[in-house]
This record gives sequence, C-alpha cells and structure tokens, in this order.
Amino acid sequence: MPTPIQIKLMIQENFSLKPFNTFGIDVHARFFSRFNNVESLRQLLDDLKQMSGLPIDTPLVLGGGSNVLFTGDVNRLVIKNEISGIRLVAEDEDHVYLQAGAGVNWHQFVLYCLENNYAGVENLSLIPGNVGASPMQNIGAYGVEIKDVFHELEAVHLEEQTTVVFSKTDCAFGYRESVFKHKHKSSFVITSVTYKLSKKPHFNTSYGAIEAELQKMQVKDLSIQAIAKAVINIRTSKLPDPQVIGNAGSFFKNPEVPAEKYEALKEQHPSIVGYKLDNGHVKLAAGWLIEQCGWKGYRKGDAGCHVKQALVLVNYGKASGKEIFDLSTAILDSVQDKFGVLLEREVNII
Repeated sequence: MPTPIQIKLMIQENFSLKPFNTFGIDVHARFFSRFNNVESLRQLLDDLKQMSGLPIDTPLVLGGGSNVLFTGDVNRLVIKNEISGIRLVAEDEDHVYLQAGAGVNWHQFVLYCLENNYAGVENLSLIPGNVGASPMQNIGAYGVEIKDVFHELEAVHLEEQTTVVFSKTDCAFGYRESVFKHKHKSSFVITSVTYKLSKKPHFNTSYGAIEAELQKMQVKDLSIQAIAKAVINIRTSKLPDPQVIGNAGSFFKNPEVPAEKYEALKEQHPSIVGYKLDNGHVKLAAGWLIEQCGWKGYRKGDAGCHVKQALVLVNYGKASGKEIFDLSTAILDSVQDKFGVLLEREVNII
C-alpha cells in the first residue's frame, strides 16, 4: 500500500502555510498537495483513498488564502487549487461568456476583461483572492456583486468525484453568501467559473466615493477602465496591501437591522451610517460601528485594527491567528454592548 513517503512528490508533510494566507500566519499543514486541472484533482483523490494514516475525510481546499484566518496548525490534508486559464466559451450580440479556472487570480481576471473591453467586473478591481472564491463568497464592492455577472460554475464532488454544474439559482447567492458556505461546505471543489459580461457597458458610479474620485481624476469620457482606476485608487488609499501588512480585507460583514431598530439607533447616534434595503431593513456600516467603539488604529503586540479602516484587522508581523481572533471577539462584544448589534465575521476561521 502506498505511503506518504512513496508519493512525496505529490504530498508534502508538515508544510508551512505562511506564504499561502494573506494574514501571513505561520502555521503548518500536516499534509499538503496541489492540483492544476480536474484530472490531477481526481488522481489525487484516488491516491488518497489508497493511503493509510491520512486525515482525508474533509480535506481543506485552499485558493488565494485571502479570506481565511488560521488559528492553529491544520491537522489534515490541505489541497491548493491552481487551475489556470481564461477562455471565451460563447458570445452573442450583447454579451460574452468567459470561463476562468478557479486558480486564476481575481484581479488578473478583471484586468483581462478590461483589456478586452468586457464590462461588468470593473467595480470589483483589486479584490484579493482567486476566481474560485468569487461565487463562494459572492464577493462584492461599490454596488456590484458576483451574482450580477455570474453564469455558471463547475465543481467536483470530493466523495463521488463527479463534476456538477451549478447555475445562479443553484448557488443561492446572498450578501457574502452562497450554498458553498453552508449546505455544500467542504463537499465540493470549484474548478471553473463562467461569467456573463457585457459588450455594451452599463456604468455603475453611484456607490461610495467613485464619482468624487472620477472628478478628481478629471475623467471626461467615462469608461470601464476609468471606473476600475477610480476603484483601485480608492482601495489603495484606504486598505493595506497584504504583501506589506498581513490582512484579509474586510473582517466583518455589514449587519442588517429592522428599520425600527435603525431609527432607534439614529435617535441616539445621529451620525450613524445606514443604507435602506429593498427588504425593508437597513444595512449598517460595520466600520463606523467599530470606529465608534474606539478600535480604529488599535494595536496590541502585532495584532491590530487598521489605522485607516476599522473594518480591517491586521497582522503587523508576528501575530498569531488566535491573537487576531481574540481581537475580533473583543470587537464583536463591544459593538453589541454599545449598539445592541451583533456583527458577523466575514473571514473563514480555521
């Protein structure tokens, strides 16, 4: 029977995950492997079934590592998705359908669309992570979410090794939510995502500071490239670069509260930031709530809350995952005490 030693070129033991998570947390996986196509994934899963002594029940699938916080060593198999490639699979008069490998860097995919004048993802520029995570998280920014451009995805079932196609309806998208975060969590490996992009752009500049940034840039002829540049300027001015300061972007979701709750809060805190939703609720700005509790710029050791954006927790160097997690818990407690609002972590805790 094969052992880890006999196939060591495929599986590595006691493997450091520090380079593979944007928090830069120095933890180790008991076993680690990679795959770059569906065939190599299936071969890996077949090999694992023949091996004794490996914790193979629920392997952890790792993409860009930009939405995960490791709080300790991972005592199981970690498999890294490195499926690459972008290809045009269909088009009509108004749209193109692009299929991208799940291991493609998200921003590189956005740049590809910009270079080819395919509209729809320009507002999602510079979001860290890979294509495979985009439908899992239903990533969004500046008034656009993945569900707005999503067509379908392919995923391999870890147990049955069958390829399943998921439509937009199948994915059950919500605010930073999908079926892959609940019902199908740890059951599938997303291998490719197909997006429906527009040949004729419909510009979305109403959210956040995009309009102001476009004016600052003195843009006269609006384009998807100009919007992308504005978004990049805004993000780089507010958010830390993970290659400089470890972070996973927004650590908490913006909470939704009933309209009555919002009005009561507004009476007590007139400057509270909220956005009315179609469902009658109001979405509060988590960053504002956290800042009002005094956390913005807070630092204890190497774990902290970013000086420019309270929504972002950071690792200044050698913070442990547990230290950052404990900081997030303290923030949750203080927001609930002050406002009666329970925040939810957006980052996956492992």
